[in-house]
Amino acid sequence: MRRKKPKTSFPELSYFELQAYIGTTKHMGGLETTKELIELCRVSRDTRVLDVGCGVGATACYLAKEYGCNVVGVDLRKSMVTLSDERARKEGVASLVEFRVADAQDLPFDDAHFDVALCESVATFVEDKQRVVSELARVVKPGGCVGLNEEVWLETPPAEIAAHVKRAWEVKPGIPTADGWREMLEEAGLCDIVVKTYKLDARRESTQIKRYRFRDMWRMFSRTLSLYVKSSEFRAYMQEQRRLPKGVFKYLGYGLFVGRR
Repeated sequence: MRRKKPKTSFPELSYFELQAYIGTTKHMGGLETTKELIELCRVSRDTRVLDVGCGVGATACYLAKEYGCNVVGVDLRKSMVTLSDERARKEGVASLVEFRVADAQDLPFDDAHFDVALCESVATFVEDKQRVVSELARVVKPGGCVGLNEEVWLETPPAEIAAHVKRAWEVKPGIPTADGWREMLEEAGLCDIVVKTYKLDARRESTQIKRYRFRDMWRMFSRTLSLYVKSSEFRAYMQEQRRLPKGVFKYLGYGLFVGRR
């Protein structure tokens, strides 16, 4: 009797599930913007940092290597936490970083537990963005900083562009303006708020690859290629992702939002 081949297991076709499967973390503005956010939050060797939505642990491990500070990274997906632990071991910073599964809307930490809380391209995709920002503020000590790097509408877009981006990128319920993000920080009780907005820039985005080692890049490439070859659903999904409306980046950018507790 002919044996059946085992059915290939594909990840759910969603923004974060695919990132977890491929082993990547996408932050607007690349590593250059992450560095700027860290500087705005005044991170030093003595700073205890929380990285919310840590993904594959790139920012947390960068902080530990470059600043020698202690970092806790949390992510909603166990697969991301596993990849983060693996990265920390390989980069020799396992003694400085800790990763655990947790929800950005319900952080498992006491009030005033960290000096700095960071969140990059995560709150944008959560329906209750205010709750995320308020949780970040809650776990930061008085005088500490909350820092966000999130998508933003630079100008009010036509309705069809807003609807397409919301659907393609699975944004709930929509992307705020810079004033919208500022108001959330104020509502969370933060002060001395800094807002810096940017248009998408190819040079700045290209610094994304500096987060990864060659082995990381090979895993991303091979897993993406395998999905593309084997899954017609994935091919259709990627075509939809690339089919952004003309002129979308006239309206869509990202911003750094930093407030002091």
